[in-house]
Amino acid sequence: MKPSRLLTLCALACSLLGSSARAAEPQPSDEQRSATKSANADPTLAPDLLLPAQDMAWWRDAKFGVFVHWGLYAIPAKGEWHMFNDKVPAAEYAKLAERFNPQHYDPDAWAQLAADGGARYMVLTARHHDGFSLFASKASWGQFDAPHSAAKRDLVAPWVQAVRRHGLRVGLYYSPLDWRFPAYFHPREMPENAREFKQQTYGQIQELMSQYGRIDVLWYDGGWLAHQGSDADAAWFWEPDRLNRIVRKLQPQVVINPRSGWQGDFDTEEGDAPIGGPIRARPWEKTFSINGAWGYVPEGQVKTADQVVTQLVNAVVRNGNLLVNLGPDADGVVPPKQSETLRGVGRWLQRYGQAVYDTRPGPLQPADGVYGMTQRGDKLYLFVQRWPGDELHLPALPKRVTGVRNLSGDEVAWRDGPQGLTLSVPVAQRGEPVTVLEISTAADPR
Repeated sequence: MKPSRLLTLCALACSLLGSSARAAEPQPSDEQRSATKSANADPTLAPDLLLPAQDMAWWRDAKFGVFVHWGLYAIPAKGEWHMFNDKVPAAEYAKLAERFNPQHYDPDAWAQLAADGGARYMVLTARHHDGFSLFASKASWGQFDAPHSAAKRDLVAPWVQAVRRHGLRVGLYYSPLDWRFPAYFHPREMPENAREFKQQTYGQIQELMSQYGRIDVLWYDGGWLAHQGSDADAAWFWEPDRLNRIVRKLQPQVVINPRSGWQGDFDTEEGDAPIGGPIRARPWEKTFSINGAWGYVPEGQVKTADQVVTQLVNAVVRNGNLLVNLGPDADGVVPPKQSETLRGVGRWLQRYGQAVYDTRPGPLQPADGVYGMTQRGDKLYLFVQRWPGDELHLPALPKRVTGVRNLSGDEVAWRDGPQGLTLSVPVAQRGEPVTVLEISTAADPR
């Protein structure tokens, strides 16, 4: 055996051993990696596209929304990344459309569930990364849309109408990403395919923004290319300022998220990691799924209403909204445990909504895991997650306290002074998962 051959084999063996060791370590999925991508788009800030404060007010007041991830991926029930993660060829995946005919699809039931859950807006995945459109789309490459599936109809139109009937704001999710196009992974090397890829996005965005009346939220996802970098890194390709000028022309008041590569009207944070830190300067939205995946999978890791409420409180006290996701099955039915969780959140909001809706954060900065505050007029609302002892001491408030009411029970003791506000609530009068106190303040400062 020649030395060079021996060295080559040794190197190969070492490489394989290294690969095996790396394979043994738990690796994050592409979906998990995508969730960590930066939402900021410094290359194309385009501040003239930002909504003025008065047009953002309804979104900031709403606080709570419901996301719906639904599409062909509900049939195999392996999550919305099934096509990519399981390496399903595009032609084989497309056959799912021949089976997609949801017999129990009832958008009114979805909208009613969202309203029962206390949501003020809904966002539907009009088209996810697999390229299949739930709406009638002449711009769809290969006519890969609901009217050309077994459903034989536009599924977005009745949903939009149902959401409006139930008094909720309408949001549409759209992913520029499309795994059917090789140019998604090689945009510079495949210019003709890339041109068709980009053309589809521009055409479908124009369809979504012009076919369904007023749209309140446009929720982009997957602006990055080849599953690498951030949304901003792909701005050279998407030209998001140009794209969103088209959007603004068709929907002047739509609230746009930052996932197209443009900075957007609000920031996003994806995943169910705990929320902490100070009040954030920009409006932002936390989003996660009630179940273990975004698209439909059998219910196994369903969050409780208390878990969702805790995230909601931690978001609103930091200038954020919460958008929680449901994953209906292939027949269009929202699984029972997810429905139960959402209705539980709704019952909590029925009792405490005055402390959540139409508020702004502060005046005190939140203390992670202990408390946070919202405010409206001369009322302050304190959410206590953990009592360090029998009493909770707060720093001095900007205005004099005139009264404290326990919204979670009947008793609360308090005293206000130069050093701050001290509060005490008996254990039996505390709420789950948080105690909510209403603090009345005088118009005059201290």
